[in-house]
Amino acid sequence: MAKENTGQHQQTEARRKKLTLILGVSGLCILFYILGAWQNNNVPASYSKMGCETKSNPSSSTSSSSSESLDFKSHNQDEFKETNQTIKYFEPCDLSLSEYTPCEDRQRGRKFDRNMMKYRERHCPSKDELLYCLIPPPPNYKIPFKWPQSRDYAWYGNIPHKELSVEKAVQNWIQVEGDRFRFPGGGTMFPRGADAYIDDIARLIPLTNGGIRTAIDTGCGFALERGVPAIIGIMGSRRLPYPARAFDLAHYGLYLMEVDRVLRPGGYWILSGPPINWKQYWRGWERTEEDLKQEQDSIEDVAKSLCWKKVIEKGDLSIWQKPINHIECKKLKQNNKSPPICSSSDNADSAWYKDLEPCVTPLPNTNNPEESAGGALEDWPDRAFAVPPRIVRGTIQDINTEMFREDNEVWKERIAHYKKIVPELSRGRFRNIMDMNAYLGGFAASMLKYPSWVMNVVPVHAEKQTLGVIYERGLIGTYQDWCEGFSTYPRTYDMIHAGGLFTLYDNR
Repeated sequence: MAKENTGQHQQTEARRKKLTLILGVSGLCILFYILGAWQNNNVPASYSKMGCETKSNPSSSTSSSSSESLDFKSHNQDEFKETNQTIKYFEPCDLSLSEYTPCEDRQRGRKFDRNMMKYRERHCPSKDELLYCLIPPPPNYKIPFKWPQSRDYAWYGNIPHKELSVEKAVQNWIQVEGDRFRFPGGGTMFPRGADAYIDDIARLIPLTNGGIRTAIDTGCGFALERGVPAIIGIMGSRRLPYPARAFDLAHYGLYLMEVDRVLRPGGYWILSGPPINWKQYWRGWERTEEDLKQEQDSIEDVAKSLCWKKVIEKGDLSIWQKPINHIECKKLKQNNKSPPICSSSDNADSAWYKDLEPCVTPLPNTNNPEESAGGALEDWPDRAFAVPPRIVRGTIQDINTEMFREDNEVWKERIAHYKKIVPELSRGRFRNIMDMNAYLGGFAASMLKYPSWVMNVVPVHAEKQTLGVIYERGLIGTYQDWCEGFSTYPRTYDMIHAGGLFTLYDNR
């Protein structure tokens, strides 16, 4: 059955070789879902480093870690000179902290205002709350399934929350099978499976021509354990940690002014579920017809106030499109200023602990109604190595086209060198990778040929704020202050890359 399921996924993905990269927000979870990366099923059946032999059949009761203990020793290649300094080793934390995330601690969150979900936003520990111990794994932790098996299976011992299979039973989302979870592909609004749901969307908007690469979505579950990029987050009182014009498509999300900020010119917003198609489903939703109609009318009014155009409503789906520029929108706002267009002096890319504002983020100026604000993007996969519009337009100070191309060449050479040091890099051993100081995204772009994805992190203290460039390349990333905890669960990355990072924090 596992081989049959994998074959079905390969056939489905083969039909959309130029697809999307989706990011989702649900409760405390923001998901980067790279459909294009899900096509990278050419990983080997086994790998041999660090006692990680994995059988290709995920239905087998054995795993890479079932017969051997995990190896937590350092595997760096460097030799360090001995010093007279006493080395202090960190002890393990209490087992109750196995899922501890410093800046999303629920107990600390209860101290904060519940208005606009502030209590679920980032609240990092004060100095007297910091832990100086190592987060332990759960008692029965195993090395996760390799990609692409990890899309469909996860060890129960790694995420020991069997109650989810009860809560989500009617959605066909997650099932318990012995010592593992299985993900059949269902969901709240796609009981026929995510593949069929995406096919439905593709019949309404052009998903397969390479024009739509990045997307933001709500809801992710165990994304990282399954080899799908995600971070913890919430749409509350602050901006999401992404630059303006980052995504080609948004899926769900009712904080529409913030969705508008991160949508690219011409990007799409997709809504399914209540109140869409309420005339058919209102009894099952246990809400009145009047209530659901009022909710949909309100959404329609907000979308119109953002100058969005409704593309289609069909079945359970409604799709709106953001304008490619604000020439007509500015004219409309002369008569209806609610919400107003934000001040042009505001940095639309600024998003680290930045409060939301009740205004429409202005698009860069254009000379004619047919011009895409901020510059047109190449279709994927050409987008990855095309010179990003922010560089072409000179909006990133002291970075030009020649420097961008030189950086790409440097990273091609470095990745070739890394591959010699760590041969498993190209064999699917490392699925979830983070670049702690991504700069222009050259590391991630040079990794695209491998069955991995890279979370590109731009430190908020970096001299050049380049996250917008990274998204214009069709890559993903986030802002971060590395003196604080990263918004992820423990044990979620297979490899972490840091180049030129520590000098940023010499004085902190």
